Amino acid sequence: MLNYVSTTGGGEAVDFETAILNGYASDGGLYVPEQLPKIDSAQLASWKGLSYKELAFEILSLFIPRTAVPAEDLKGLLAQAYADFYVEEIIPITKLASRKDTYIMELFHGPTISFKDIGMAFLVNLVDYFLAKRNEHLSLVVATTGDTGPAAAFYTAGKKHLDVWVLYPEGKITPEQERQITTLVASNVYPVSVANCTQGGDDLDAIIAKMYADPAFKAKLNISSVNSINWGRVMMQTVHYFYGYLQLVEEIGTPINIATPSGGFGNLGAGSLAREMGLPIQTFVAANNQNACLHRIFEEGIFSLEPIVSTPASAIDILIPMNFWRYLYFKLKGDTNAIKEYKQVFDTVGSVRFKREHHRILREGFSSYSVSDSETLAEMKQVFENEAYLLDPHAAVALQAAKNADRVDASLTTLCLATAHPAKFPEIVKEALTTEVLPEGATHFSIEKAAEACEKKLHCDLAYAQKALMAFMEENYTQKQS
Repeated sequence: MLNYVSTTGGGEAVDFETAILNGYASDGGLYVPEQLPKIDSAQLASWKGLSYKELAFEILSLFIPRTAVPAEDLKGLLAQAYADFYVEEIIPITKLASRKDTYIMELFHGPTISFKDIGMAFLVNLVDYFLAKRNEHLSLVVATTGDTGPAAAFYTAGKKHLDVWVLYPEGKITPEQERQITTLVASNVYPVSVANCTQGGDDLDAIIAKMYADPAFKAKLNISSVNSINWGRVMMQTVHYFYGYLQLVEEIGTPINIATPSGGFGNLGAGSLAREMGLPIQTFVAANNQNACLHRIFEEGIFSLEPIVSTPASAIDILIPMNFWRYLYFKLKGDTNAIKEYKQVFDTVGSVRFKREHHRILREGFSSYSVSDSETLAEMKQVFENEAYLLDPHAAVALQAAKNADRVDASLTTLCLATAHPAKFPEIVKEALTTEVLPEGATHFSIEKAAEACEKKLHCDLAYAQKALMAFMEENYTQKQS
Protein backbone atom coordinates (compact mmCIF):
# COMPACT_ATOMS: atom_id res chain seq x y z
CA MET A 1 0.00 0.00 0.00
CA LEU A 2 1.24 3.49 -0.87
CA ASN A 3 1.83 5.50 2.31
CA TYR A 4 2.36 9.24 2.76
CA VAL A 5 5.24 10.96 4.56
CA SER A 6 6.23 14.53 5.46
CA THR A 7 8.55 16.60 3.28
CA THR A 8 10.44 17.51 6.43
CA GLY A 9 10.81 13.96 7.72
CA GLY A 10 8.90 14.14 11.00
CA GLY A 11 6.12 11.91 12.28
CA GLU A 12 5.14 8.51 10.97
CA ALA A 13 3.99 7.46 7.53
CA VAL A 14 0.19 7.61 7.21
CA ASP A 15 -2.35 6.11 4.87
CA PHE A 16 -4.09 8.02 2.09
CA GLU A 17 -7.25 8.83 4.05
CA THR A 18 -5.28 10.24 6.98
CA ALA A 19 -3.13 12.39 4.70
CA ILE A 20 -6.22 13.87 3.04
CA LEU A 21 -8.07 14.60 6.27
CA ASN A 22 -5.05 16.03 8.10
CA GLY A 23 -3.95 18.49 5.39
CA TYR A 24 -0.58 19.31 6.95
CA ALA A 25 1.70 16.55 8.25
CA SER A 26 2.09 16.34 12.03
CA ASP A 27 5.50 18.08 11.93
CA GLY A 28 4.19 20.98 9.82
CA GLY A 29 5.56 19.59 6.57
CA LEU A 30 3.56 18.64 3.48
CA TYR A 31 2.43 15.11 2.73
CA VAL A 32 3.91 13.32 -0.28
CA PRO A 33 3.61 9.68 -1.38
CA GLU A 34 6.62 7.57 -0.44
CA GLN A 35 7.20 7.12 -4.15
CA LEU A 36 5.53 8.31 -7.32
CA PRO A 37 3.96 5.75 -9.64
CA LYS A 38 5.75 5.40 -12.97
CA ILE A 39 3.86 5.45 -16.26
CA ASP A 40 5.41 4.07 -19.44
CA SER A 41 4.58 4.90 -23.05
CA ALA A 42 2.38 1.85 -23.45
CA GLN A 43 0.19 2.87 -20.54
CA LEU A 44 0.04 6.44 -21.83
CA ALA A 45 -1.00 5.17 -25.26
CA SER A 46 -3.77 3.09 -23.69
CA TRP A 47 -5.20 6.27 -22.18
CA LYS A 48 -5.38 8.20 -25.44
CA GLY A 49 -9.00 8.88 -26.32
CA LEU A 50 -10.28 8.70 -22.75
CA SER A 51 -12.59 11.42 -21.52
CA TYR A 52 -11.35 13.66 -18.72
CA LYS A 53 -13.30 11.75 -16.06
CA GLU A 54 -12.18 8.38 -17.43
CA LEU A 55 -8.55 9.51 -17.40
CA ALA A 56 -8.94 10.91 -13.88
CA PHE A 57 -10.19 7.52 -12.71
CA GLU A 58 -7.10 5.78 -14.12
CA ILE A 59 -4.58 8.24 -12.66
CA LEU A 60 -6.22 8.61 -9.25
CA SER A 61 -6.38 4.83 -8.97
CA LEU A 62 -2.58 4.84 -8.90
CA PHE A 63 -2.67 6.87 -5.67
CA ILE A 64 -5.91 5.83 -3.95
CA PRO A 65 -6.09 2.25 -2.67
CA ARG A 66 -9.33 0.40 -3.31
CA THR A 67 -9.55 -0.22 0.44
CA ALA A 68 -9.90 3.55 0.93
CA VAL A 69 -12.21 4.23 -2.02
CA PRO A 70 -13.66 1.29 -4.00
CA ALA A 71 -13.67 1.65 -7.79
CA GLU A 72 -17.40 2.32 -8.07
CA ASP A 73 -17.26 4.91 -5.31
CA LEU A 74 -14.35 6.67 -7.06
CA LYS A 75 -16.32 6.80 -10.30
CA GLY A 76 -19.28 8.19 -8.37
CA LEU A 77 -17.16 10.87 -6.70
CA LEU A 78 -15.80 11.96 -10.08
CA ALA A 79 -19.27 12.06 -11.62
CA GLN A 80 -20.54 14.13 -8.68
CA ALA A 81 -17.53 16.47 -8.77
CA TYR A 82 -17.89 17.50 -12.40
CA ALA A 83 -21.67 17.39 -12.78
CA ASP A 84 -21.92 21.18 -12.43
CA PHE A 85 -19.32 22.09 -15.07
CA TYR A 86 -20.61 24.18 -17.93
CA VAL A 87 -19.07 22.17 -20.79
CA GLU A 88 -19.26 18.43 -21.36
CA GLU A 89 -15.55 17.94 -22.05
CA ILE A 90 -14.69 19.65 -18.72
CA ILE A 91 -11.46 21.14 -20.16
CA PRO A 92 -11.66 22.52 -23.74
CA ILE A 93 -8.42 23.23 -25.62
CA THR A 94 -8.27 26.09 -28.16
CA LYS A 95 -5.64 26.61 -30.84
CA LEU A 96 -4.48 30.20 -31.32
CA ALA A 97 -4.48 31.16 -34.98
CA SER A 98 -1.98 33.98 -34.48
CA ARG A 99 0.69 31.92 -32.66
CA LYS A 100 2.59 29.01 -34.17
CA ASP A 101 1.70 25.68 -32.54
CA THR A 102 0.28 27.39 -29.45
CA TYR A 103 -2.78 26.12 -27.60
CA ILE A 104 -4.81 27.39 -24.65
CA MET A 105 -6.10 24.88 -22.08
CA GLU A 106 -9.28 26.43 -20.65
CA LEU A 107 -9.43 25.34 -17.01
CA PHE A 108 -12.21 27.74 -16.04
CA HIS A 109 -15.50 26.07 -16.99
CA GLY A 110 -16.55 25.05 -13.48
CA PRO A 111 -19.11 26.75 -11.23
CA THR A 112 -16.71 29.42 -9.90
CA ILE A 113 -15.07 29.85 -13.33
CA SER A 114 -11.47 29.23 -12.30
CA PHE A 115 -9.09 26.28 -12.43
CA LYS A 116 -9.49 25.80 -8.68
CA ASP A 117 -12.79 24.05 -9.49
CA ILE A 118 -10.80 21.26 -11.16
CA GLY A 119 -9.10 20.15 -7.95
CA MET A 120 -11.56 21.42 -5.36
CA ALA A 121 -14.61 19.72 -6.90
CA PHE A 122 -13.08 16.32 -6.27
CA LEU A 123 -11.17 17.01 -3.05
CA VAL A 124 -14.04 18.50 -1.02
CA ASN A 125 -16.33 15.65 -2.05
CA LEU A 126 -13.60 13.16 -1.15
CA VAL A 127 -13.13 14.72 2.29
CA ASP A 128 -16.89 14.65 2.87
CA TYR A 129 -16.98 11.00 1.75
CA PHE A 130 -14.37 10.02 4.35
CA LEU A 131 -16.07 12.05 7.07
CA ALA A 132 -19.44 10.44 6.36
CA LYS A 133 -17.91 6.99 6.83
CA ARG A 134 -16.44 8.10 10.17
CA ASN A 135 -19.45 10.21 11.19
CA GLU A 136 -17.03 13.06 11.94
CA HIS A 137 -16.92 16.79 11.27
CA LEU A 138 -14.10 19.00 9.98
CA SER A 139 -13.58 22.76 10.05
CA LEU A 140 -11.77 23.76 6.88
CA VAL A 141 -9.65 26.91 7.07
CA VAL A 142 -8.68 28.30 3.68
CA ALA A 143 -6.62 31.30 2.60
CA THR A 144 -7.27 32.72 -0.85
CA THR A 145 -5.77 35.27 -3.21
CA GLY A 146 -8.87 35.19 -5.37
CA ASP A 147 -9.85 31.81 -6.80
CA THR A 148 -9.30 29.13 -4.14
CA GLY A 149 -11.81 30.73 -1.78
CA PRO A 150 -14.83 30.79 -4.09
CA ALA A 151 -14.22 27.17 -5.09
CA ALA A 152 -13.77 25.97 -1.50
CA ALA A 153 -16.90 27.84 -0.42
CA PHE A 154 -19.02 26.57 -3.31
CA TYR A 155 -18.16 22.91 -2.86
CA THR A 156 -18.42 23.00 0.93
CA ALA A 157 -21.78 24.81 0.98
CA GLY A 158 -24.45 22.59 2.48
CA LYS A 159 -22.09 19.71 3.34
CA LYS A 160 -23.27 18.07 6.57
CA HIS A 161 -19.79 17.15 7.78
CA LEU A 162 -17.94 20.36 6.91
CA ASP A 163 -17.66 24.04 7.77
CA VAL A 164 -15.33 26.33 5.84
CA TRP A 165 -13.68 29.56 6.96
CA VAL A 166 -12.42 31.46 3.93
CA LEU A 167 -9.80 34.13 4.71
CA TYR A 168 -8.98 36.70 2.04
CA PRO A 169 -6.87 39.91 2.06
CA GLU A 170 -9.14 42.95 1.91
CA GLY A 171 -8.70 44.93 -1.29
CA LYS A 172 -6.35 42.41 -2.89
CA ILE A 173 -8.90 40.29 -4.72
CA THR A 174 -11.39 41.61 -7.25
CA PRO A 175 -14.92 42.56 -6.11
CA GLU A 176 -16.23 39.82 -8.40
CA GLN A 177 -14.11 37.18 -6.65
CA GLU A 178 -15.12 38.50 -3.22
CA ARG A 179 -18.83 38.37 -4.01
CA GLN A 180 -18.50 34.76 -5.16
CA ILE A 181 -17.61 33.97 -1.54
CA THR A 182 -19.80 36.44 0.37
CA THR A 183 -23.08 35.87 -1.49
CA LEU A 184 -23.31 32.11 -0.97
CA VAL A 185 -26.41 31.23 1.01
CA ALA A 186 -25.03 28.51 3.27
CA SER A 187 -24.89 28.32 7.05
CA ASN A 188 -21.57 26.41 7.01
CA VAL A 189 -19.61 28.98 4.96
CA TYR A 190 -17.83 31.84 6.78
CA PRO A 191 -16.10 34.49 4.63
CA VAL A 192 -13.44 36.46 6.56
CA SER A 193 -12.09 39.73 5.13
CA VAL A 194 -8.72 40.60 6.71
CA ALA A 195 -7.46 44.19 6.46
CA ASN A 196 -3.86 45.39 6.23
CA CYS A 197 -2.35 42.23 4.73
CA THR A 198 0.84 43.85 3.46
CA GLN A 199 2.06 40.46 2.23
CA GLY A 200 -1.29 39.49 0.75
CA GLY A 201 -2.28 35.85 1.02
CA ASP A 202 1.05 34.93 2.58
CA ASP A 203 -0.04 36.78 5.75
CA LEU A 204 -3.11 34.58 5.89
CA ASP A 205 -1.13 31.40 5.35
CA ALA A 206 0.88 32.39 8.43
CA ILE A 207 -2.32 32.71 10.50
CA ILE A 208 -3.48 29.26 9.41
CA ALA A 209 -0.07 27.73 10.20
CA LYS A 210 -0.32 29.15 13.74
CA MET A 211 -3.79 27.64 14.14
CA TYR A 212 -2.36 24.26 13.18
CA ALA A 213 0.46 24.79 15.68
CA ASP A 214 -2.05 25.09 18.55
CA PRO A 215 -2.78 21.41 19.32
CA ALA A 216 -5.71 22.08 21.67
CA PHE A 217 -7.47 24.36 19.18
CA LYS A 218 -6.75 22.05 16.24
CA ALA A 219 -8.10 19.04 18.11
CA LYS A 220 -11.21 20.78 19.45
CA LEU A 221 -12.36 22.12 16.09
CA ASN A 222 -10.79 19.31 14.05
CA ILE A 223 -9.33 21.79 11.55
CA SER A 224 -7.91 20.94 8.16
CA SER A 225 -7.42 22.62 4.80
CA VAL A 226 -8.21 22.15 1.14
CA ASN A 227 -5.65 24.70 -0.01
CA SER A 228 -2.98 23.24 -2.23
CA ILE A 229 -1.08 22.24 0.90
CA ASN A 230 -3.49 19.28 0.82
CA TRP A 231 -2.07 16.41 -1.21
CA GLY A 232 -5.50 15.75 -2.74
CA ARG A 233 -5.42 19.04 -4.65
CA VAL A 234 -1.99 18.41 -6.12
CA MET A 235 -2.83 14.80 -6.97
CA MET A 236 -6.01 15.83 -8.78
CA GLN A 237 -4.22 18.58 -10.71
CA THR A 238 -1.77 16.12 -12.26
CA VAL A 239 -4.69 14.84 -14.33
CA HIS A 240 -5.16 17.89 -16.54
CA TYR A 241 -1.51 17.79 -17.57
CA PHE A 242 -1.89 14.22 -18.79
CA TYR A 243 -5.19 15.16 -20.42
CA GLY A 244 -3.75 18.16 -22.26
CA TYR A 245 -0.78 16.17 -23.51
CA LEU A 246 -2.93 13.29 -24.78
CA GLN A 247 -5.25 15.70 -26.56
CA LEU A 248 -2.41 17.41 -28.43
CA VAL A 249 0.05 14.76 -29.57
CA GLU A 250 -0.49 12.24 -32.34
CA GLU A 251 2.39 10.00 -31.28
CA ILE A 252 3.08 9.16 -27.63
CA GLY A 253 6.55 10.30 -26.65
CA THR A 254 6.45 13.53 -28.66
CA PRO A 255 7.66 16.27 -26.30
CA ILE A 256 5.77 19.53 -25.75
CA ASN A 257 6.24 22.66 -23.64
CA ILE A 258 3.75 23.84 -21.02
CA ALA A 259 3.50 27.37 -19.59
CA THR A 260 1.62 27.75 -16.31
CA PRO A 261 0.80 31.01 -14.49
CA SER A 262 2.07 30.27 -11.03
CA GLY A 263 2.52 31.74 -7.57
CA GLY A 264 2.07 29.06 -4.91
CA PHE A 265 3.40 26.31 -7.24
CA GLY A 266 0.39 24.05 -6.59
CA ASN A 267 -0.74 23.82 -10.21
CA LEU A 268 2.74 23.90 -11.71
CA GLY A 269 4.00 21.59 -8.98
CA ALA A 270 1.38 19.06 -10.03
CA GLY A 271 2.68 19.31 -13.59
CA SER A 272 6.22 18.69 -12.43
CA LEU A 273 5.08 15.55 -10.61
CA ALA A 274 3.26 14.38 -13.74
CA ARG A 275 6.57 14.66 -15.59
CA GLU A 276 8.34 12.73 -12.81
CA MET A 277 5.72 10.01 -13.34
CA GLY A 278 6.61 9.81 -17.04
CA LEU A 279 4.73 12.54 -18.94
CA PRO A 280 6.96 13.72 -21.85
CA ILE A 281 7.12 17.46 -21.14
CA GLN A 282 10.28 19.07 -22.51
CA THR A 283 10.12 22.38 -20.66
CA PHE A 284 7.82 23.79 -18.03
CA VAL A 285 7.67 27.58 -18.07
CA ALA A 286 7.05 29.07 -14.63
CA ALA A 287 5.04 32.14 -15.63
CA ASN A 288 5.36 34.74 -12.87
CA ASN A 289 3.99 38.24 -12.62
CA GLN A 290 6.15 40.98 -11.08
CA ASN A 291 6.28 39.19 -7.74
CA ALA A 292 8.68 36.74 -9.40
CA CYS A 293 8.94 34.29 -6.50
CA LEU A 294 9.56 31.31 -8.78
CA HIS A 295 11.63 33.28 -11.28
CA ARG A 296 14.12 34.01 -8.48
CA ILE A 297 14.27 30.33 -7.59
CA PHE A 298 14.83 29.01 -11.10
CA GLU A 299 17.13 31.76 -12.34
CA GLU A 300 19.06 32.68 -9.18
CA GLY A 301 18.52 29.75 -6.83
CA ILE A 302 17.02 32.04 -4.16
CA PHE A 303 13.81 31.34 -2.21
CA SER A 304 13.03 34.72 -0.69
CA LEU A 305 10.31 36.85 0.86
CA GLU A 306 10.19 40.23 -0.89
CA PRO A 307 7.67 43.10 -0.65
CA ILE A 308 4.51 42.11 -2.49
CA VAL A 309 3.31 43.97 -5.58
CA SER A 310 -0.35 44.12 -6.65
CA THR A 311 -0.69 43.12 -10.30
CA PRO A 312 -3.49 42.47 -12.82
CA ALA A 313 -2.85 38.72 -12.34
CA SER A 314 -3.81 38.95 -8.67
CA ALA A 315 -4.36 35.24 -8.02
CA ILE A 316 -0.60 34.71 -8.35
CA ASP A 317 0.37 37.71 -6.21
CA ILE A 318 2.18 35.26 -3.94
CA LEU A 319 5.65 35.40 -2.43
CA ILE A 320 5.98 32.00 -0.75
CA PRO A 321 5.48 29.08 -3.17
CA MET A 322 4.63 26.53 -0.49
CA ASN A 323 4.35 23.59 -2.88
CA PHE A 324 7.92 24.06 -4.04
CA TRP A 325 8.98 21.95 -1.05
CA ARG A 326 7.07 19.02 -2.52
CA TYR A 327 8.83 19.42 -5.85
CA LEU A 328 12.19 19.69 -4.10
CA TYR A 329 11.47 16.51 -2.13
CA PHE A 330 11.29 14.44 -5.29
CA LYS A 331 14.14 16.22 -7.07
CA LEU A 332 16.42 15.61 -4.07
CA LYS A 333 15.25 11.99 -3.84
CA GLY A 334 13.57 12.35 -0.48
CA ASP A 335 16.39 14.20 1.31
CA THR A 336 14.22 15.52 4.15
CA ASN A 337 17.25 16.77 6.09
CA ALA A 338 18.18 19.14 3.28
CA ILE A 339 14.61 20.39 2.93
CA LYS A 340 14.25 20.86 6.68
CA GLU A 341 17.51 22.83 6.78
CA TYR A 342 16.51 25.06 3.87
CA LYS A 343 13.08 25.66 5.39
CA GLN A 344 14.51 26.53 8.82
CA VAL A 345 16.83 29.12 7.28
CA PHE A 346 13.97 30.63 5.30
CA ASP A 347 11.65 30.71 8.32
CA THR A 348 14.38 32.45 10.34
CA VAL A 349 15.67 35.11 7.94
CA GLY A 350 13.12 35.19 5.10
CA SER A 351 15.54 34.04 2.43
CA VAL A 352 17.58 30.97 1.55
CA ARG A 353 19.96 30.22 -1.31
CA PHE A 354 19.98 26.68 -2.64
CA LYS A 355 23.31 24.91 -2.97
CA ARG A 356 24.73 25.10 -6.49
CA GLU A 357 24.27 21.38 -7.13
CA HIS A 358 20.69 21.47 -5.84
CA HIS A 359 19.93 24.53 -7.96
CA ARG A 360 21.24 22.73 -11.04
CA ILE A 361 18.98 19.77 -10.31
CA LEU A 362 15.82 21.72 -9.53
CA ARG A 363 15.97 23.89 -12.66
CA GLU A 364 16.33 20.91 -15.05
CA GLY A 365 13.49 21.06 -17.55
CA PHE A 366 12.31 24.41 -16.21
CA SER A 367 12.45 27.95 -17.46
CA SER A 368 10.82 31.04 -16.02
CA TYR A 369 9.94 34.64 -16.79
CA SER A 370 8.62 37.58 -14.77
CA VAL A 371 5.91 39.37 -16.76
CA SER A 372 5.33 43.09 -16.21
CA ASP A 373 1.87 44.62 -15.92
CA SER A 374 2.28 46.37 -19.25
CA GLU A 375 3.24 43.09 -20.95
CA THR A 376 0.18 41.40 -19.42
CA LEU A 377 -2.22 44.05 -20.69
CA ALA A 378 -0.54 44.24 -24.10
CA GLU A 379 -0.85 40.47 -24.53
CA MET A 380 -4.57 40.58 -23.73
CA LYS A 381 -5.08 43.37 -26.25
CA GLN A 382 -2.99 41.81 -29.01
CA VAL A 383 -4.64 38.39 -28.88
CA PHE A 384 -8.11 39.93 -28.75
CA GLU A 385 -7.41 42.19 -31.74
CA ASN A 386 -5.79 39.39 -33.74
CA GLU A 387 -8.43 36.73 -33.26
CA ALA A 388 -11.24 37.98 -31.01
CA TYR A 389 -10.12 35.62 -28.24
CA LEU A 390 -10.20 37.13 -24.77
CA LEU A 391 -7.55 36.10 -22.26
CA ASP A 392 -7.78 36.60 -18.55
CA PRO A 393 -4.65 38.29 -17.12
CA HIS A 394 -3.22 34.98 -15.85
CA ALA A 395 -3.42 33.33 -19.26
CA ALA A 396 -1.76 36.45 -20.68
CA VAL A 397 1.09 35.98 -18.20
CA ALA A 398 1.49 32.37 -19.38
CA LEU A 399 1.58 33.39 -23.07
CA GLN A 400 4.08 36.18 -22.47
CA ALA A 401 6.33 33.92 -20.42
CA ALA A 402 6.22 31.16 -23.05
CA LYS A 403 7.28 33.69 -25.68
CA ASN A 404 10.09 35.32 -23.70
CA ALA A 405 11.56 32.70 -21.36
CA ASP A 406 15.03 31.33 -22.00
CA ARG A 407 15.85 27.66 -22.66
CA VAL A 408 12.55 26.92 -24.43
CA ASP A 409 12.53 25.03 -27.75
CA ALA A 410 10.23 27.20 -29.85
CA SER A 411 9.88 24.47 -32.50
CA LEU A 412 7.75 22.36 -30.13
CA THR A 413 4.04 22.67 -29.51
CA THR A 414 3.32 24.88 -26.51
CA LEU A 415 0.32 24.50 -24.22
CA CYS A 416 -0.56 27.56 -22.12
CA LEU A 417 -2.88 27.22 -19.16
CA ALA A 418 -5.78 29.67 -18.79
CA THR A 419 -6.70 29.51 -15.12
CA ALA A 420 -9.65 31.90 -14.80
CA HIS A 421 -12.52 33.34 -16.81
CA PRO A 422 -12.06 36.98 -17.92
CA ALA A 423 -15.39 37.86 -16.27
CA LYS A 424 -13.59 37.83 -12.92
CA PHE A 425 -11.49 40.82 -14.02
CA PRO A 426 -13.78 43.31 -15.82
CA GLU A 427 -11.80 46.43 -14.93
CA ILE A 428 -8.57 44.86 -16.11
CA VAL A 429 -10.23 43.80 -19.36
CA LYS A 430 -11.41 47.38 -19.90
CA GLU A 431 -7.93 48.71 -19.24
CA ALA A 432 -6.26 46.18 -21.53
CA LEU A 433 -8.67 46.74 -24.41
CA THR A 434 -8.89 50.50 -23.77
CA THR A 435 -12.67 50.41 -23.72
CA GLU A 436 -15.50 51.13 -21.31
CA VAL A 437 -17.74 48.53 -22.94
CA LEU A 438 -17.02 44.93 -22.01
CA PRO A 439 -16.99 42.47 -24.90
CA GLU A 440 -19.28 39.44 -24.68
CA GLY A 441 -16.48 37.14 -23.52
CA ALA A 442 -15.85 39.30 -20.46
CA THR A 443 -19.19 38.58 -18.82
CA HIS A 444 -20.63 35.50 -17.14
CA PHE A 445 -24.10 34.94 -15.74
CA SER A 446 -22.77 33.66 -12.41
CA ILE A 447 -20.87 36.91 -11.83
CA GLU A 448 -23.91 38.98 -12.76
CA LYS A 449 -26.09 36.94 -10.39
CA ALA A 450 -23.64 37.46 -7.50
CA ALA A 451 -23.56 41.21 -8.16
CA GLU A 452 -27.26 41.44 -7.28
CA ALA A 453 -27.17 39.32 -4.12
CA CYS A 454 -26.81 40.22 -0.43
CA GLU A 455 -23.42 39.70 1.17
CA LYS A 456 -22.37 38.27 4.52
CA LYS A 457 -18.85 38.34 5.93
CA LEU A 458 -16.72 38.72 9.01
CA HIS A 459 -14.08 41.45 9.09
CA CYS A 460 -10.96 41.91 11.17
CA ASP A 461 -7.53 43.51 11.04
CA LEU A 462 -4.44 41.41 10.54
CA ALA A 463 -3.00 42.67 13.84
CA TYR A 464 -5.64 40.78 15.84
CA ALA A 465 -7.00 38.38 13.23
CA GLN A 466 -5.56 35.17 14.64
CA LYS A 467 -6.76 35.70 18.21
CA ALA A 468 -10.14 37.14 17.20
CA LEU A 469 -10.87 34.48 14.61
CA MET A 470 -9.91 31.59 16.88
CA ALA A 471 -12.17 33.00 19.61
CA PHE A 472 -15.05 33.41 17.15
CA MET A 473 -14.57 29.89 15.76
CA GLU A 474 -14.57 28.37 19.26
CA GLU A 475 -17.73 30.26 20.26
CA ASN A 476 -19.42 29.24 17.02
CA TYR A 477 -18.44 25.61 17.65
CA THR A 478 -19.80 25.75 21.22
CA GLN A 479 -23.13 27.17 20.04
CA LYS A 480 -23.48 24.47 17.38
CA GLN A 481 -22.87 21.77 19.97
CA SER A 482 -25.50 23.08 22.38
